[in-house]
Amino acid sequence: MMKSPASQKTYAPSALVVDDEKSSRLNIKDLLSSEGFHVEEADDGLSALEFLKRKSFDVVLLDIRMPKMDGLTVLKQMKKLQPQLPVIMFTAFGTSERAIEAMKVGAFDYVTKPFDVEELLAVVRRAVEYKQLSTEVKILRQRLAEVEAGDFQPGRFVSNSPAMQKIFKTIGKVAPSGATVLIEGETGTGKELIANAIWYHSTRKERPFIKVNCAAIPEGLLESELFGHERGAFTDAHAQRKGHFEMADGGTLFLDEVAEMSPKLQSKLLRVLEQNEFNRVGGKETLHVDVRIIAATNRSLREEIKTGRFRKDLYYRLQVIYLVVPPLRERVEDIPQLVEHFLKKYGRKRDLILSNEAMLALQEYSWPGNVRELENVIERATVLVQGKLITLEYLSLPRSTLGVMEKTDYQTGGGSTLPLRKILSEVERDVIFKALQQAKWNKTKAAKILQIDRRVLFDKIKEYDLQP
Repeated sequence: MMKSPASQKTYAPSALVVDDEKSSRLNIKDLLSSEGFHVEEADDGLSALEFLKRKSFDVVLLDIRMPKMDGLTVLKQMKKLQPQLPVIMFTAFGTSERAIEAMKVGAFDYVTKPFDVEELLAVVRRAVEYKQLSTEVKILRQRLAEVEAGDFQPGRFVSNSPAMQKIFKTIGKVAPSGATVLIEGETGTGKELIANAIWYHSTRKERPFIKVNCAAIPEGLLESELFGHERGAFTDAHAQRKGHFEMADGGTLFLDEVAEMSPKLQSKLLRVLEQNEFNRVGGKETLHVDVRIIAATNRSLREEIKTGRFRKDLYYRLQVIYLVVPPLRERVEDIPQLVEHFLKKYGRKRDLILSNEAMLALQEYSWPGNVRELENVIERATVLVQGKLITLEYLSLPRSTLGVMEKTDYQTGGGSTLPLRKILSEVERDVIFKALQQAKWNKTKAAKILQIDRRVLFDKIKEYDLQP
């Protein structure tokens, strides 16, 4: 560990030195400080335990022979306070039973006095690396538990449509393999839920499952997030950092919105897929990993290839297994079942139901935000409704939709000259066209006017073939 002013200001591994001999403490403190450590001192076991109650350390160096409380007793108490804390014991009895007993109790290692400087530093470095790895494993296990508890549960899929049933069957076939999967579908169709299901039913279920939204991370940071960086690789790189590929080694990495990757990152991703290797940012060492990739996008990658925004060779590497999730408007038969599911989820056991007219309105709406939008509509209705019956007024659907319903005698049961879905589609086209005109065909401004996602707007422009 090289000492640097930058690293001292922002990051330094911490050490606690516990020894009743002041000269010994000071020698060790000077040695570790020169290596970039932040060092605290304790002259007995009780003081050391008080330190651990207030803060955590990367490593503790503990003398085995001390007054008030001997080192072994202190070690046992330390392991209760911080089980993953590496403790290095000092002993003058390298082959004694006490040194062996220390290892049994849970010491990371022991060093005999008088110690060799290089030997001590080597042990300390290993201890710090062990602590960092333990912390990373703990984080990954927490993420894994969150996925199992919240993001996916067996039977959570709600769909009877033939298109979705076909996807379910494909998941069952491909999940146990290590094949790369590409999932395409509009925003809100459930691509992440499908990725969760693939991981859950795979042979890597007990290994890390890490998710990265490529659209949510600035381009300049995404490379470091994925591949890690070496200390000094750029201005704020004060310490070496492992990326998501290293942390997902042996497990699964979900790359959401993969089409947002820059050409440079696409090239590095292709290398990982072809050779299972990469370099950290600013690093020369080639690292090898075993990671299954699941990628998702709300764009058509074939169209992105035509425009030169996505690599053709990377596309073929990603779409070993290719799943296209249909939008909600193409599986209207799923809406009643989805509504029932969301009413149970957000209804707080109030046994809420929808009126017939409200259900019909949901089935006739075009759902540009797909299942996610439907979930938001139902959640909002469960908050607003006073009794148990959710009527049309509580759905807060776009006014243009409700206006069409009134004109077509929707609520009185009268007939209309055109199918309601066709009327809604024409209204939606007109509203989008007027917003684009108002924004002078600035799609970002138009999306804000319409209060929809920019990608959804692009899809709608393509769907309705809108031109300036």
